[in-house]
Amino acid sequence: MPNHDIARPRPKETENEIDANGAFVRQNNHFTAKFGPQENENPVEANRYRLIWAKGCNWSNRAAIVRELLGIDAISVNLVGRTERTVDLGWEFCYDEKHKDPILDVEFLSELYANADPEYKGRATVPALVDSKTKKVINNDYHKLTNYFEVDFAEFHKENAPDLYPETLRSEIDKFNEWLFHNINNGVYKAAFAQTIGAYNDAFNHFYKGLDELEKRLGKNRFLFGDYVSDSDVRFFVTLARFDISYYRHLGPVRNRIVDFKNIWGYARDLYQIPAFKNNTYFKDLAKQTGNTNTIFVDYNTRFWNQIDFAALWGEPHDRARLSKDPDHKFLISKNKK
Repeated sequence: MPNHDIARPRPKETENEIDANGAFVRQNNHFTAKFGPQENENPVEANRYRLIWAKGCNWSNRAAIVRELLGIDAISVNLVGRTERTVDLGWEFCYDEKHKDPILDVEFLSELYANADPEYKGRATVPALVDSKTKKVINNDYHKLTNYFEVDFAEFHKENAPDLYPETLRSEIDKFNEWLFHNINNGVYKAAFAQTIGAYNDAFNHFYKGLDELEKRLGKNRFLFGDYVSDSDVRFFVTLARFDISYYRHLGPVRNRIVDFKNIWGYARDLYQIPAFKNNTYFKDLAKQTGNTNTIFVDYNTRFWNQIDFAALWGEPHDRARLSKDPDHKFLISKNKK
């Protein structure tokens, strides 16, 4: 049995992350120390860290995709999920034998948060980068974690790894990622968790305005920053992969599905055909509603999740290559990424 003093009940967003206007304000990331040789930084070492992520979580999905794209085998990886319990204890190592991570020897992610900070009261979130030596979470900063993989862990990249964060574009990518977070990645959650209709409408309108802008941008560019996949494309993709089969459930009447945006839908399929994107996207898990479905009203994807060929749908041909000056290559390869 889990120790409830360590495996803490999961705080609810709708009770702890709503402002006076009924708008969702996501909790801050708690473990944000950078990587490097300084005393207050995490050392860059091979085979020391373990990436914990979840199939349904877009924030952690992008870390898993980037890790595979770059070939960072020096960081191990494991999945967490959720099981039905009387007390919600959050992310659980439910895919492992005896529901325990074989390296970290814990059942729940919240135990690793408690090891790192016994006074931490927030949600135990993924991605979580865990120090295998101390069994403590050392970074859960989804804003920057992929950038750390791209820059600080460059010595552990596979040969000819893609340059997802080119030095000449970093300031532009950072600025764009900030906009993408507020309007798209977190925008859909702002609508889903809104507790007043005013807050909902504001989030809903910003989300679709953002999609309209990106539809226009992708009418001229194969990817967000031109001919090659960047860190920003990973961040956009993980929201697109979830919208039509998962997020829509919480939004009421949707203005458009992703498949209704000609450029965005072709772009999403273009990315999905890259193995690292495909390997880390679990459409059937995203489509199947968990929890109590003992009702006559069950959404479309939950009814048919095991009958829909998502791989075929997302593998349909597209004509995105025509927008590139280098149509045979999706990645910029650089030998100097530091």
